[in-house]
This record gives sequence, structure tokens and C-alpha cells, in this order.
Amino acid sequence: MTARPAGGRTVAVVSAGLGQPSSTRLLADRLAAAATAALRDLGADTEVVTVELRDHAHRMVDAALTGFAAGALRDAVETVTGADGLVAVTPVFNASYSGLFKMFFDLLERGSLEGMPVLIGATGGTARHSLVLEHAVRPMFAYLRAAVAPTAVYAASQDWGSGGSDGADGLTERVARAGRELASLVAARPPARDRRGAGDADPYEDPVPFERLLASGGQ
Repeated sequence: MTARPAGGRTVAVVSAGLGQPSSTRLLADRLAAAATAALRDLGADTEVVTVELRDHAHRMVDAALTGFAAGALRDAVETVTGADGLVAVTPVFNASYSGLFKMFFDLLERGSLEGMPVLIGATGGTARHSLVLEHAVRPMFAYLRAAVAPTAVYAASQDWGSGGSDGADGLTERVARAGRELASLVAARPPARDRRGAGDADPYEDPVPFERLLASGGQ
């Protein structure tokens, strides 16, 4: 897991694109850049850590079958759950988010995204699929009790062809607005490292010596 910069914030980016490169990763990078710029304007140094789900596809299947995320997948999960904010972008398949995207968030422990500021995005061939963000992606994060930014960003093929700057509500403007919203949500919360309390400590980090357990009768 990448170390969090002292005095700064970390934004995790989850991209579920299947290609390399992919329009999903391109949108995720643009959203992260917008949020970082907005946080910088608010006086917060920010590090962006990206998780490409395609790199963990086989490990996620293993984890779904065994109930245990190991190795690089575990690091990816800790990167996401330990961040100050999250950008999550999925391609649209059959009028919903991708299976890879859903599988990753199914692996997270209950409550691990509670209160997490999240910016959601999606990519697809035509604009008619944009409602996937509202009828599938946003409800999933609401169930996980995350704090989802009001603006969700969908990029269709024509958005890239036009440069994303057409009209007052073109892709460029939507990305900038969504970035500002995520930055405001992140800045309104204490840094993630400051929210870690005694309840988050590893119970096995400082075990009671066996001799003391014997002396106390195991109590």
C-alpha cells in the first residue's frame, strides 16, 4: 500500500476498464485530476493512487471463492478503504456496471466505505446508457453508506470525439464540477489517518503473553 503523504490527502481511483488503454481509465484519470486540482485550491496536498481492476481479475475470482483477498489484491483493497476519497469508474455492459467492478466492491468488508466521499463515473457507446449511474452505481454506493458526490459523470463515444467541451454541460465542465464536489466532501472530513482510533487497531499486533494468560487463569 502506498504511504499517505504527511499533512495531505489520498484519493484512490478504481478503474474497471478492460482494454489497455481504455476510455474508462481515461475518464478516471480526468476525474482524479479535477479533484486533485480542486483540493489543491483548498490547500490540501493530494496523492492519487490508481487501482486497475483488470490487473486483479484472477485474484478477485479466487477471493470470491475463498472469502480471502491476498497479496496485491489485499493491497488494492487497503488502498481504497484507507483513502480520503474515491473515484470509481466502470464501463457499461448490458445496461449495468461491469461484473469486474461489482466483484471488487463485493469483496470489501461491511462498513469499510462508510462515510467515504465517492465520485462515480461510467463510459459507454451511447448517451442513452447514462442512467446506469443513477439506477445501478449510485444505489450500490448508497447501500455501502458512502457519501456520493451529486454530479455523476458519464462519457459516451461522442463526448471524446467532440473533445468533451461542447456546450455549457459538456464533458469538460461536468468533470470539473464533479471534481470540485469531491474535493469539498474530502476537505470537510478529517484526514483518514486522524480518524483511525483504537477500534481500528490490529488485535494481533500486541498479543498478551501466554505466561500472563496462564497466570490469570485464561481470563
